[in-house]
Amino acid sequence: MNNVRPLARRLFPAAFGLAAALVLAGCAPATTAPESGNDAGTPVAGGTLVYASGDAEPSCLDPHVGGNYPQALVSSQYLETLYTKDAEGKLIPWLAEDSTVSQDGLTRTLKIREGIKFTDGTALDAAAVKANFEHLLDPKTASSTGYLALGKIDSMKALDAATLELKLKSPDNSLLESFSMPWVAIESPTALKRSQEENCAAPVGTGPFKVESWKKQDAVNLVRNEDYVQPVATDGHEGAAYLDGITWRFIPEAATRYAALQAGEVQVIDNAQPDTIAAAIKLQTIKHLDAPRPGASNRIELNSSKAPFNDSKVREAFIHAVNVDAGIDSLFFGTAPRSYSPLSSVEPLAYSAEPLFAYDPAKAGELLDSAGWTERDSEGYRTKDGKRLSLVFPVSTSQSIPAEQSLFEQLQATAKESGIEIKINLLDLSSWYGELFKNDYNLVSAPYTKVGPSVLSILFHSDSTIPAPSGYFANLSQVKDPALDELLDAAGSTADEAERKDKYAQAQKLVLEGHYLLPLYDQQNHFLYSEKLKNVGATTAVATPTFFDTWLAK
Repeated sequence: MNNVRPLARRLFPAAFGLAAALVLAGCAPATTAPESGNDAGTPVAGGTLVYASGDAEPSCLDPHVGGNYPQALVSSQYLETLYTKDAEGKLIPWLAEDSTVSQDGLTRTLKIREGIKFTDGTALDAAAVKANFEHLLDPKTASSTGYLALGKIDSMKALDAATLELKLKSPDNSLLESFSMPWVAIESPTALKRSQEENCAAPVGTGPFKVESWKKQDAVNLVRNEDYVQPVATDGHEGAAYLDGITWRFIPEAATRYAALQAGEVQVIDNAQPDTIAAAIKLQTIKHLDAPRPGASNRIELNSSKAPFNDSKVREAFIHAVNVDAGIDSLFFGTAPRSYSPLSSVEPLAYSAEPLFAYDPAKAGELLDSAGWTERDSEGYRTKDGKRLSLVFPVSTSQSIPAEQSLFEQLQATAKESGIEIKINLLDLSSWYGELFKNDYNLVSAPYTKVGPSVLSILFHSDSTIPAPSGYFANLSQVKDPALDELLDAAGSTADEAERKDKYAQAQKLVLEGHYLLPLYDQQNHFLYSEKLKNVGATTAVATPTFFDTWLAK
């Protein structure tokens, strides 16, 4: 998601077009190239940034617990990570100073940067990092994202104050990528000894801000860490952040968020709608930050563990029966280029296979006939043995913006033309998770953000059909293919970069040709902000904005 402080990832605001230039990011922001026309002048200290989020309010501010994107957004302001990515996308140390791995890949040794303190005064050292990893791997923590990221760690030992030795169950070439994510950020071991309720309310980190208070259903109040020192020096300013603090508000309704931005009540909003972005970029008073997330593409997964998608012909038929391109073109105003890959376009090892996803109702019909769905009921839906071809599609209103929900409705309409019924169930986040836990779905759109191609193992390895301690399992298409497992295991353990690339390409090809998912576009991550907010654009390795170098113009 990261001593002298590394360069952060920089994402420039869109000018006339909706595409923004993408550069990879660090966990906390560093001084970066000026935004076009937006960074003129001398930085001003003081003022409180008001951020309005449309994501579901986290139930816990500690990203170790669970591990979702709303947690990453807010925690990136007060927690930091062992590694980050520089402006060229290279993994570099942040709270860590260095790392080595044994020739057999089973021992990873971390050097922890000295002289850094958490905001409660506790020193950062090897024992502190060990305590964090133990916290993440403890089933009582109910971690999901962090737990899966550290799953190959077998044992840990602090050799001295600055050296942590990790013994692995098997080689893991993605471990440093995992260390760059906010869900594996490092917290004060003293604070972690508190009850989970206390730690969820106010996690303690090393970042440029700290949690002052949290009024639920309203806002998290962050204040500047006056003692902040960048782990790695940059060309940016030294010392504490410019802002006095950040008020992190939760405003679920998109129109209300945008109205608050226009009125100057807030300075940044997330989950901006495509039509709003198209309108906003014509204004001088509002800027646009486009920050696609790494890891998986945004996609619909087909549950292969139950009928009718336990039949590959029906999966393939569904993919050809829905007109994705027409929906994206009409609803997203150029903000979401179509994907044909399991991975985000920001992942260098993404493999794309466009011909597999052509809208072709005739082919869909042939496949359904071949699979035995030859009859039609009074409403025009296909039937087999008296049962309608019907698909249950739970949709999280917290994770799916209105434009995407409209896209799903358009897919529903085109699927009906081929005789496929899609039942869209709009649910709050808790109810949505409940449907997944009960395996009560045929289709699901579940964002998953992780740095690097190893996200493929989390999403498609048969081991990932086993729930994490949080109860969540990430292999929602429920693929169980020994050949795929073998490819993913080899890709994740090899020290040969060429072999890693080849194995991950083969794995993606197998998943796509097995018709286990329907790629849509990159996970959308659009931010609109006031032109009075200067030097915006630094983000973490998972594309969450950070505001260390940001200031408010008078």
